[in-house]
Amino acid sequence: MKKLNVFSKMAILALGLITLIACSSDDNGNSTVEEGKAKMSVKLVDAPGDYDEVNIDVEDVVIKYSGGDAETSLNAINVGVYNLLELTGGASVVLADDYEVPAGNISQIRLILGDDNTIVVNGESKPLSTPSAQQSGLKINLNTELEPGISYEYILDFDVEESIVAQGNGGYSLKPVIRATAVAETGIISGNVILPSTAPALVTASNSTTSVSAYTNAQGEFQLYGLPSGSYTLTVDSEASLNLPTITILDVIVVNGEIKVVEDISFN
Repeated sequence: MKKLNVFSKMAILALGLITLIACSSDDNGNSTVEEGKAKMSVKLVDAPGDYDEVNIDVEDVVIKYSGGDAETSLNAINVGVYNLLELTGGASVVLADDYEVPAGNISQIRLILGDDNTIVVNGESKPLSTPSAQQSGLKINLNTELEPGISYEYILDFDVEESIVAQGNGGYSLKPVIRATAVAETGIISGNVILPSTAPALVTASNSTTSVSAYTNAQGEFQLYGLPSGSYTLTVDSEASLNLPTITILDVIVVNGEIKVVEDISFN
């Protein structure tokens, strides 16, 4: 299977933020949500990891309802192999887009993977073992109620560093650690880091209950997703070889459903 470069697929990437909205018909002929149905969108982003590439082969996204074995496919529109480490600087992959599903309580979102999963370490590509992900999928617990007539958007934040397990035989396996957050119930911190180098910087927002990290992209841009409203301390660390001190910004206020844009952060 051919690997899909995230940045060459800008027509299918979504970088924006939408709010939770009721779906109804209007005089312009916009379609309504069928009675008893809700809509779901799912985006995939990445928390940092110390590897050259981590490639996962996404074949479908399904949701599992509480109290039974019922599952519903979200009709994933952008299947393919994605290098998770390219999902930085606000880049994301839209896996499901405003897809109608039965309303009700859902217990899990599951990513169904294919066979073409690999990891690149020190320039060497190796198979990435994904036990059961081809059948039952990578399970992300959610336990939330989908109300009829409402559109929901979820961000899946894939923590690469915590998800990769080095095996004794020199191989690697995937034990996924994925945060699922509703866009309307969390906020985003966005900004730009100016460095005397093209190496990425590590940006972390944290408080007493939450810590979210991401690398900057080649232009120095970053976005931190899934932050509940509150005050955060923002820290920025350059590559160790640059020997630059950590930059700390206090009292960055996040509001649910909004993007907090911070002023340019410069190491110069």
